[in-house]
Amino acid sequence: MQIRDRLSFQHFLGLTRADKIPDARTIWLFGEELHCANVERKLFERFQEALAGKGLIAKASSIVDGTFVEVPKQRNRREENAQIKRGGIPESLKSAQKIPQRR
Repeated sequence: MQIRDRLSFQHFLGLTRADKIPDARTIWLFGEELHCANVERKLFERFQEALAGKGLIAKASSIVDGTFVEVPKQRNRREENAQIKRGGIPESLKSAQKIPQRR
């Protein structure tokens, strides 16, 4: 549990090194109590207000799977590389997915 490992988390929660750090089960049960009391939404709204009062805006996000997947390496033929160097686009790369984006 990161509260035990990170001083920044402890500081955010107003805990000091002398305080007893709650374990994961205690935090889980507290979350369940908030849910059962139907106060989660109100709590997050107050948190959003506190952030806004400090000029911060929190946006919704999602957790993304961070799995690495091996993909086959694309190899161009010599003729294709030569055409690319001349500024052309080989027929094999003309589909929209294979054309690199220029900035």
